[in-house]
Amino acid sequence: MQEETVQPQPQEKSLEELLAEAQAKLEQQRDTMMRAVADAENARKRAKAEAASAQKYALERFAESLLPVADSLEAALKTDDKSGIELTLKQLRAALEKSSIREIDPKPGERFDPHRHQAMAAVESDADPNSIVAVMQKGYSLHDRVLRPALVTVAKSGSDPISNKDLD
Repeated sequence: MQEETVQPQPQEKSLEELLAEAQAKLEQQRDTMMRAVADAENARKRAKAEAASAQKYALERFAESLLPVADSLEAALKTDDKSGIELTLKQLRAALEKSSIREIDPKPGERFDPHRHQAMAAVESDADPNSIVAVMQKGYSLHDRVLRPALVTVAKSGSDPISNKDLD
């Protein structure tokens, strides 16, 4: 007869030990989850504070570029020399250009664009209808958004001051 060797079975853990291990694991996972929730809340608060700060100080660089212009204007007012005023205007244009603010300065004969120009008057003219006859005031745009349209005088056609036939 062959003898069978019986290997001892590993001792199984008691129910109390299993419960204690499960509770410890649960507590560890709960702690990890609470830390993740707290980290997410802190990140949200930090992002909100950074966005508020960015909005509050968005014009800081632009304002800094205008300070020399203000200084030059004050200096130019103290003298009778017009070259100081011309230099100040050049500084102002450079500051605007640096901030992506562009002039809208249509030339006489250009087609009227209601998205970039504002017709202040319509006059009889030999020019094509809906073309600009004169510019009363330049306009300005920031990137592709019009800050202020150019104020223009437009040639009218017949009885209609601003014809719709050549507009987009």
